[in-house]
Amino acid sequence: MQHELIQHILNCVSYAVVVVDTKCTVINMNNVALDFLERRDRVTAVGIAAEQILPIATPYIKKGLASDEFKKGTGRIVKRGTELFFEITPLIIEGNLEGAVVSLQKPSRFEELAVELSSFQDMANTLQAIFDSSSDGIWVTNGEGVVTQINRASEDLNGVKTTGIVGKSIDEVVETGLVDVSVSKEVLEKKRQISMLQNITKTGRQLLCTGTPVFDNGGRLSMVVVNERDVTELLDLREHLRAAREITEKARKEITNLNMLELEQGAFIAESKSINRLLASALKLAQLEVSGILLLGESGTGKSMLAKLLHQHSPRASGPFLAINCAAVPEQLFEAELFGYEKGAFTGARESGKAGLLALADGGTFFLDEVGEMPSSIQAKLLKCIDEKEFTPLGGSTPKKINCVIIAATNKDLEKQVSKRLFRKDLFYRLNVFTLTIPPLRERVEDIFALATSFLNKYNERYGKFKVLSPKSLRMLQNYSFPGNIRELDSLIKKGVAVAEEDVLDVYFEQSLLGAAEAETVSTKGLSMQEALDMVEREMLNEARRACKTTREMASYLKISQPSVVRKLKKYGLGAS
Repeated sequence: MQHELIQHILNCVSYAVVVVDTKCTVINMNNVALDFLERRDRVTAVGIAAEQILPIATPYIKKGLASDEFKKGTGRIVKRGTELFFEITPLIIEGNLEGAVVSLQKPSRFEELAVELSSFQDMANTLQAIFDSSSDGIWVTNGEGVVTQINRASEDLNGVKTTGIVGKSIDEVVETGLVDVSVSKEVLEKKRQISMLQNITKTGRQLLCTGTPVFDNGGRLSMVVVNERDVTELLDLREHLRAAREITEKARKEITNLNMLELEQGAFIAESKSINRLLASALKLAQLEVSGILLLGESGTGKSMLAKLLHQHSPRASGPFLAINCAAVPEQLFEAELFGYEKGAFTGARESGKAGLLALADGGTFFLDEVGEMPSSIQAKLLKCIDEKEFTPLGGSTPKKINCVIIAATNKDLEKQVSKRLFRKDLFYRLNVFTLTIPPLRERVEDIFALATSFLNKYNERYGKFKVLSPKSLRMLQNYSFPGNIRELDSLIKKGVAVAEEDVLDVYFEQSLLGAAEAETVSTKGLSMQEALDMVEREMLNEARRACKTTREMASYLKISQPSVVRKLKKYGLGAS
């Protein structure tokens, strides 16, 4: 009778249970396990080697049986197989290790476990040991709602002792405030299996409880078996994951907003025919949602702003806009920034890993600025990513799909770099499916007045000034070559609004645009050759500072190395631009 009762209880448990002896021979299993493992009946399953039905779990079972922890009854092994979680725990009978219990469950039902058992002398003792060895809590009530049995795990989860619970009715248990709701009471009323979350007042745990009715041969409800699973940590983890997703999404939006700020603050000025033609082509490409657009143009012509314009007018405008400056990221960090990395991928990596920019750009646009400066070691990996539309983070093994439009920009002659084998030809063709070339400012003089006026209004408002441009100022601006293009014009107006003494900027422009050449002609008289060379070098550095934002750009502008730029700036006491 006791054996049948415990077998009934095992059959009511919502997860699969398989029992093996110390030789890893199957000695029992419940009905759920028969279904999971596709066995016809218990008779054909009992007595076979565990390897036949549990090939993944069996090595862990053997390892556990050989451990001191299992022999003391304290061991526990939790692993994930191909489709199921399994948990292995020792089966202790009268102080001896008699085998193991393996419980199996699908992740979708918050189940992780299983229990390991071993040999037995008496089947009733074995089933009782299984009942007590389960890491899930088990309550049993009779048909009248009186608690008849609870296992040790249930004592721990609920913070109670068997002696204080067994013999009490479910109503009495609820009245004590131990639980907020009773799944047993629901099953007794509705006579069907019911699952619900219970909050345990005493321990603060949250339990996923599944109550299963057991009917006798006459169809009367004879008992209710409740399986309790502690899901407190799983629910906490779910909440943490939800919060992490919200933070990631917020970060993506904030990065996109910051990237698009330049476009919002200064719309693309288009007075000249050349720029209007360029914008017409750009808007067509944006609407087609094409990838592989290469933006060409000198430094400071507005390539990054055009990339943002392409994103803003594309079907992906509501998605993120992420960018990387290939000249600004050290080669050793480039791959991690682009593709991200998993936990422990390299020394100094974040404990939680890090999502790469390509992953964050999912559903939006990814902009490769200064692509001509991309390290050669990364070019092959990016090419593979574009071809296969997927990438694998550093230290990872599972590829991630890429779902973003890729736009690249450079002020270099990529075809010349390809011929010199400084840039991969195949990657050049992938990035150069469509080309948009932005003309330099000296070739679009019609735009200078509109741009200068826009910048003047912006900085007057920012600094609380009232500077104005006269016709003379405009002529000087239109006659200047602007080697730094729009960026140089922007910097020139910004500095004039901030530091010029007069409201009309004529004198400031004369000093800034014309004074350098005149000073050079006059002041070299009577100087040594070295002094004259130093003066020319200083003026060239000043011109580069006005045209460029970084020392890397200055190096490209002056056609010298970046360390040389830094050294010369220090030599003449000039700060970086």
